[in-house]
Amino acid sequence: MDGKLILRNHLKEARLEKGWSQADLADWVGVSRQTISSIETGQFNPTAKLALILCIALEKKFEDLFYFD
Repeated sequence: MDGKLILRNHLKEARLEKGWSQADLADWVGVSRQTISSIETGQFNPTAKLALILCIALEKKFEDLFYFD
């Protein structure tokens, strides 16, 4: 390991399991659709608060949605 931890996620997969669009999830958690897109593509890391709200919305444990690569 070179010391660089990159936060990855399974947000898109979890969202699709629920049959939700990015806009649906964004509305549920109170952010923009663009924010959800940016998190899914790894361009933006959510705050701890937003990450936990996403877990609640998607009914997933934190470690099921987010991981280090």
